[in-house]
Amino acid sequence: MSKVDAEAPQAEAEQVEAVGPVTSGGRRRPRWPVVAGVAAVLCSVVMAAASGHILWEHRNQARDQQNRAEFVAAAKQIVVTLMSIDFRDPQAGVQRILDNSADPFRTEFQSGAEDFVQLSTDAGVTTKATANAAAVRSATTESAVVLVAATSTVTTADGVAEAPRSWRLAVDLQRDGDRIKMSKVEFLQ
Repeated sequence: MSKVDAEAPQAEAEQVEAVGPVTSGGRRRPRWPVVAGVAAVLCSVVMAAASGHILWEHRNQARDQQNRAEFVAAAKQIVVTLMSIDFRDPQAGVQRILDNSADPFRTEFQSGAEDFVQLSTDAGVTTKATANAAAVRSATTESAVVLVAATSTVTTADGVAEAPRSWRLAVDLQRDGDRIKMSKVEFLQ
């Protein structure tokens, strides 16, 4: 037996030892650094997916919060517009209400607008409203129902102010192009 033949089994044993032990099926078992590397890659992928999901949820929540804030601001302004009437120019008040309303409220209010103007003129009072608080009852991206707490003060033609009155309203809102308009209003007890 030559020296080369004697070294061959030893070299083969060293090569097998470098790769790892052989299992009973003849396949080599992976070494610890390979297993750790694969585990690190899998953990990184899972963490990236979780981070992406959290970021997506955060953006959805921020968009929903912005949407609700827009509806609350619109509801407060619309309630002030609806409840603030000056007997010296009731037609302007009616027009502001119509400009900020959508059907079915718009059609309903428009049909009684002349009576409203006459009643305001005959009463000879100015009503000034303040929206104190508002909260969204329900909302989608295109519509919402907002609850508004408001206070109104009536002042007579001779400048005498009555005690403020408190109101609670449920206002149905809907998007109309780039504006938010009232489609229904309900005075609550």
